[in-house]
Amino acid sequence: MSHFITTGAVGRAAKVAMLLLGGLAGLAAAGVAGASVANKDVSSMVVKYSRDSISTESGVNELYSRIKHAAKQVCPAASGLDLGALQRVEECRREAVARAIRNIDNSRLAAVYASRTRNG
Repeated sequence: MSHFITTGAVGRAAKVAMLLLGGLAGLAAAGVAGASVANKDVSSMVVKYSRDSISTESGVNELYSRIKHAAKQVCPAASGLDLGALQRVEECRREAVARAIRNIDNSRLAAVYASRTRNG
């Protein structure tokens, strides 16, 4: 089941970063190592932003936080103490954020991402 959630509409000049999680979302949700996921089963979330909003440090930091939040929504926490499921969820979230950063292709956002992933 696909989920499209729009947050922070910013007007006509808005650009959209979509977090597409492919098979990782299916693996995290199902908790099954060999899961096959059709495109209709891919979870995603739309995060809107404008080019103007990412021209400032505060705008880039705010967008990065929204991307991280979206990844948590699309890759929900695993229930229980299954370490394998917990690892799949964390990998799903890392991949979702990385894919969004690549898709946006903004040097300021990439620098924030590099700094935060290196330093936690």
